[in-house]
Amino acid sequence: MDKQTLLDTSQRISPYIHSTPIFTSQLLDEMADAKLFFKCENFQKMGAFKMRGAVNAILQLTAAQQERGVVTHSSGNFAQALALAAKNLNVPAYIVMPDNAPKVKKDAVLGYGGIITECKSTIAAREEAAAKIVAKKGATFIHPSNDLNVILGNATVGMELLNAHPDLDMIVTPVGGGGLVAGTALASHIFGTDCKVIGGEPKVADDAFRSLISGQIETNMAPNTIADGLRTNLGDINFPIIQQYVDHIICVEEAEIIQAMRLLWERLKIVVEPSSAVAFAAVLKNKAYFKDKLVGIILSGGNVDLENIKFS
Repeated sequence: MDKQTLLDTSQRISPYIHSTPIFTSQLLDEMADAKLFFKCENFQKMGAFKMRGAVNAILQLTAAQQERGVVTHSSGNFAQALALAAKNLNVPAYIVMPDNAPKVKKDAVLGYGGIITECKSTIAAREEAAAKIVAKKGATFIHPSNDLNVILGNATVGMELLNAHPDLDMIVTPVGGGGLVAGTALASHIFGTDCKVIGGEPKVADDAFRSLISGQIETNMAPNTIADGLRTNLGDINFPIIQQYVDHIICVEEAEIIQAMRLLWERLKIVVEPSSAVAFAAVLKNKAYFKDKLVGIILSGGNVDLENIKFS
């Protein structure tokens, strides 16, 4: 991957996304013993970074492919991203969602014109339902995280962060399917100066942590974490990038995720979803490692089901 490819990606998607703000907080800096820069993708269109990858993936399709539509499976944020990106580009979008996906995310997909097919909450069920749609409609399948064009779109988050703060020592990002951390790692490798990329992951969904140790893709069996966006597994496209460019992954407990999310709501005065808080939780858990460093933290999204949100 070269610099020009990422620059081209950024230019391609810029008319369709927001360049999101970067927030700071003296109080949170003091709590972490570090200088923190929060990249607020909760202010992205549809409320999460995944808009970037979805737009880039659709724009890379031929006109004939766009006419037949796109299909994905997602617990929520990529479902919304692909539905909105497809709507803006006048492309049909078929979205497979697990039956336990948050209602707020299902409603958003429908609001963006996405056509939902529900399935059981397993990877196998998602893949089977998506394959049936591809066969029936001739639509192009776009994976939420294990697709190079999605990863390149995601990389623009880190590019914007490093453009604003080129002297960052580290960038910390949540890890679910691996698309964001892989894209961030590419951006840091190409645009950073000795900038490490570190992942944050729920302890009960620590497949990426285990994968880096074993050297092969490990899986989770229906993990019960409040960070619902991080229940998915790595893929064969993003895992080699993660292996090569991600320094390490920090696992956090559920209570630590909730506490970090509460601090972000209270101190930054913004709405972030539990998955977003995992990266900040990782920093708070390992204060000695981050002490006195310049740390970018990607707040991946803000699509919260307010009916079910709990801070205790």
